[in-house]
Amino acid sequence: MTDAATLAFSPLLSPSLVATLGVLALAAALFALARGLKGWLWRALAALALVGVLSNPALVREQREALNDIALLILDDSTSMQIGARQEAAEAAANALRSATEADSTLDLIEIRGGAAPDGTRLTPSLQEGLGRIPRERLAGVVVISDGQIHDAPQDPDSLALPAPLHHLVAGRSAAGDRRLIVSEAPRYGLVGDDAVFTLRIEDEGEPAGTATVSLSVDGGDPIQARVRIGQDVQVRAVIQNRGANTVQIEVEPGREELSLINNEAAVTVTGVRDRLRVLLVTGEPHNGARAWRNLLKSDPSVDLVHFTILRPLDKDNSVPADELALIAFPTFELFQLRLEEFDLVIFDRYRRRGILRPLYLDNIANYVEAGGALLVTTGPPFAGGASLARSPLAAVLPAAPDGTIIEGAFSPVVSAAGARHPVTAPLLEQQAGWGPWFRQIGAREVSGETVLESEDGEPLLTLARAGEGRAAILLSDQAWLWARGYDGGGPHDELFRRVAHWLMGEPELDEERLTARVSDGRLAATRTTLAEDAPPLEIEWPSGRTETLAMAEAAPGRFTVETEALEQGLVRLTSGELTAVTASGALNPREYADLRPDPERLRGLADASGGGVRALETAEDAPQVRRIRPGVNAWGRDWIGLQRNNAYVVVDAERTPLAPGLLLAAILLALLAGAWRRESA
Repeated sequence: MTDAATLAFSPLLSPSLVATLGVLALAAALFALARGLKGWLWRALAALALVGVLSNPALVREQREALNDIALLILDDSTSMQIGARQEAAEAAANALRSATEADSTLDLIEIRGGAAPDGTRLTPSLQEGLGRIPRERLAGVVVISDGQIHDAPQDPDSLALPAPLHHLVAGRSAAGDRRLIVSEAPRYGLVGDDAVFTLRIEDEGEPAGTATVSLSVDGGDPIQARVRIGQDVQVRAVIQNRGANTVQIEVEPGREELSLINNEAAVTVTGVRDRLRVLLVTGEPHNGARAWRNLLKSDPSVDLVHFTILRPLDKDNSVPADELALIAFPTFELFQLRLEEFDLVIFDRYRRRGILRPLYLDNIANYVEAGGALLVTTGPPFAGGASLARSPLAAVLPAAPDGTIIEGAFSPVVSAAGARHPVTAPLLEQQAGWGPWFRQIGAREVSGETVLESEDGEPLLTLARAGEGRAAILLSDQAWLWARGYDGGGPHDELFRRVAHWLMGEPELDEERLTARVSDGRLAATRTTLAEDAPPLEIEWPSGRTETLAMAEAAPGRFTVETEALEQGLVRLTSGELTAVTASGALNPREYADLRPDPERLRGLADASGGGVRALETAEDAPQVRRIRPGVNAWGRDWIGLQRNNAYVVVDAERTPLAPGLLLAAILLALLAGAWRRESA
């Protein structure tokens, strides 16, 4: 508590009017002096006394209580501050400021941590929040401890109108080199099976020229490597493999100097879209189900269907030339020798060996499947006899082999135990109670793959299998068309066989062994689809390199899930057994990781405008001293920063004593006027 006295004025008239009267009186006195008139001094003194009366002066005695100054500390907590010794140096500088505040009874400290945001480092909201809590007349200064990678720095240095210095302590080695991968152009869509072209650039201060190895992988698959030049825009290609989202990961090998390997990689999501799907349907003989297959395939506008129906076998003689039985000849050589690989799916519907397709063509189809093609065989009674496709080169890829029996009689298809776990038929499990009956089944035994649909007594009906790089399926009945017709309630004909066709053509969502993950609302959710009874634990590699292993719980038959909090941004790698997946936590290529070098220029404008400084903070030993300074003097030096001493106070008590009592001033004024009269009359 201190005492202070000040002179205060409370004019009886408007201050401007009092000033005007004073100026007029002074002018009149000067005029009288210039004319040599007597009594000018007395009249001037009388006018001065009148101005004093009108000004109403008073002596004010105050009791004042000093207010502490307040310093604001902004600590950057973004992920780039975790690189190297930045966090350690930042804490050392913060501790130095805390210690200086504790040692100075006239200084308080407000500390705010902030900056981490989905789209980079944003410290301006923290700065505005802190300034909003401090009266401007008490602000001693602002200390920002950050690596300088601030993405919302004010463009106008005077926008904050700081009355005290702002100091930026730049954490990190100022001369550090770093290699960075920049993807400048990337397609959003690509045709499945075609190349997607990416334009990228490698920047490296430690090695500005030369070459580096770049690796590309799609959805965590085997990487493709290429050697590219540093400092130049280059184009690389990756094959879009699946319909839907394809995560293309691009990574460059470490350089001579590295702040972190986080910005050595980038990821791009390319949506795969299929071009027109080409399906070859060969119907071995006219039957009721042929139209159902044709209608199903023609209903999909993305399918180009090539359909041939064999109306008469070559071994049947009815005296009609073969070239008069069809509008066009069956182009067996063109289809099965020259252009077979152009088709995405080949379907044999109730086909029997009659010499139309030579063994060479059937062998071509088997090779086509093993090389990545898709084959669907729907059987009928011929499959159980000597003309069966199972007695041809196609037997090498067929999932089932006939046992020579044909079972007649009504039965209702059911989803098998494996089918309840398989993505193709699992969604149909709850519908099977109302399915209509079939009346014929071809006896067979499963050779490979999984039987997903079976008869009521457990005999296989629909079996799916992988053959080499391709896939094959077999339907051991020719009665599925009853479902399409709605007989006795019908069944999911179109849905079932559309899903079968998509599985055959490699639709990822229908794979029986699959690992997927997504991040939503800060939570990572992973799903493992498998035909096994248990799922291997999930291994997670976060963008920072931290690993975590979690057990997966069964949420439904063949479907295991796990969920955890996603605390980091960037590309997350997941592994469960032999399966891998990648997903993005936040932005695929976070702005925070684009450039990890310390940047002293982002806040230099604010520091210069407020009288503060920018200092390097490379290690904990670089923490500056804190000094108290007067307003308007230099606020920083080689090893110190200054906080302003404002001498702010609050008045606790005040006493006012008038200095111009009315009667006394009236007497003085009359005496002066009398003196002026006497002097002028002399």
